[in-house]
Amino acid sequence: MAIFKGSGVALVTPFDENYQVDYGQLRKLVDFHVEHKTDAIIVCGTSGESATMSVEEHLECIEVVAEQANGRIPVIAGTGSNDTMTAIELSKEAEKCGVDGLLMVTPYYNKCTQGGLFKHYEKVSEAIDTPIIVYNVPSRTGCNILPATAVKMAKEIKNVVAIKEASGNISQVAELAHLADGCIDIYSGNDDQILPLMSLGGIGVISVTANIIPDDTHDLCQKFFDGDVKGSLELQLKAIDLCKALFCEVNPIPVKKATELMGLTNGVVRLPLTEMEPQNAEKLIKAMREYGIQF
Repeated sequence: MAIFKGSGVALVTPFDENYQVDYGQLRKLVDFHVEHKTDAIIVCGTSGESATMSVEEHLECIEVVAEQANGRIPVIAGTGSNDTMTAIELSKEAEKCGVDGLLMVTPYYNKCTQGGLFKHYEKVSEAIDTPIIVYNVPSRTGCNILPATAVKMAKEIKNVVAIKEASGNISQVAELAHLADGCIDIYSGNDDQILPLMSLGGIGVISVTANIIPDDTHDLCQKFFDGDVKGSLELQLKAIDLCKALFCEVNPIPVKKATELMGLTNGVVRLPLTEMEPQNAEKLIKAMREYGIQF
């Protein structure tokens, strides 16, 4: 059974003016997504700036989100690392919080082999019981999970049940779906490719844009599942310019700015991320207004 189907939000982490995690606002974001049809919350992923969090902050964010969700919506915790032992420890602690799944990015910087990838996930799986979503995002990690490797993981590693595919390579996704023949759930990791990926058998998205258009991101998926492909396509195409604006600087700088404009966060990001460049902020504001977002 899938961990979730539809739109999972890659949740931003709100910080206060002193760059500390604003746990009160984090709880409000959970409620916002429950109220606006989001199908799952992914905490402490790339969009959540997990790379600049201490282990203590990382685990407290997971605990707070799981507690606030209180079973109303599936919670998936980002617990990936380029160090296998760190990934194991994060995963074990997240599991204690009662999360529904773990999102584990491929080891970054190390650029390990396909065999190394398999061993990494195998070792983590041996230490936990919670389902794992493998996260493939070569543009950030320098490491690509080949379709055959992903299928081998799904068939031979007990907890690997899904993959977030953010390679941007639709041909690779097609090959993955062909080889998998349903043995692994596939989620889009690119907001401009949600419908194309679902047409290949995907069951949803782990989405940046869902931070600011949660209802439409859910509806894009649900319309497709309900057989309204035309309606789904209309929402996919409507979001293209917004997607471009949200990635005109490295994620999550633009989406953090968008949540600030909407009053959902104060927009603070931690170094080495910086405030959005003024000319790019104007592009974002224009795209948001053209989409019809009120702020």
